[in-house]
Amino acid sequence: MRVGLVAQRDNDRALALANTLTRRLDAVGASVVVDPTTGEAATDGGDWDGAVPSSVDVDEMAACDLVVSVGGDGTFLYAARGAGSTPIMGVNLGEVGFLNSLAPEEAVETVVAEAEHIQKTGSARTRAMPRLRAGGDGWALPPALNEVVVQGDHRGSGGGGHFRVSVDGATYSEGHADGVLVATPTGSTAYNLSEGGPLVHPDVAGLVVTGMADDDGMPPLVVDADSDVVVELTDAEAGVAVSDGRVREERATPLRVTLSRAGEPVRLAGPPLDFFTALDKLA
Repeated sequence: MRVGLVAQRDNDRALALANTLTRRLDAVGASVVVDPTTGEAATDGGDWDGAVPSSVDVDEMAACDLVVSVGGDGTFLYAARGAGSTPIMGVNLGEVGFLNSLAPEEAVETVVAEAEHIQKTGSARTRAMPRLRAGGDGWALPPALNEVVVQGDHRGSGGGGHFRVSVDGATYSEGHADGVLVATPTGSTAYNLSEGGPLVHPDVAGLVVTGMADDDGMPPLVVDADSDVVVELTDAEAGVAVSDGRVREERATPLRVTLSRAGEPVRLAGPPLDFFTALDKLA
């Protein structure tokens, strides 16, 4: 039984909780590995109680039986990219935490109980969270849990470009915009919301298409989860596709990006998120 721990960078509270989790997991016979940033903080901080676990790159945590993220949604997204199909649990130290369902005070007992369940049964109790794939001619982005943005080389005055958005082969919108954002229901509460897109309950099967500062006022659109969305960009010096705000692919124009639901979802372990309680924190 192997557990990967990823603690939020420069967060003493996250590091202390990772330390407690390591001790408790070790006591039930589970080995722990941490990402290099957590390992370096544990080694240099001086407050780590016991031996510091081995460090592995986050991409290697797909070989673990369980991955635990301690921090905010950004930390969860980082850990989820490496976890692949491995079950992941999120401990919420942030203000909103739509991806992290565990409160700090219940995290240790819940994580340990799930580790013991995996040891006993060979599998975790999980629910699927869809991801979004995006790519073009000869390239592809890592699957996104929240959103993929397609935009010109910069936003604002003199930026953007001419965008054409098609859904399953039919044109939905065409005109000048800063960019186009395609989100999962999970990601509807993130960048999508700040761009005027709709909130979508995580149990709804769909994709959200939202224009970014588009001149013609394209209404946000929710399409079937199995739809293929194509975003074409012209009249710009270059185009950029960004997965979950972290991984960027810069391309010459004309740029054509195809977006659809990824075949491999995130497998989220732990108690279900109270979506409407989390919404209260947006106010």
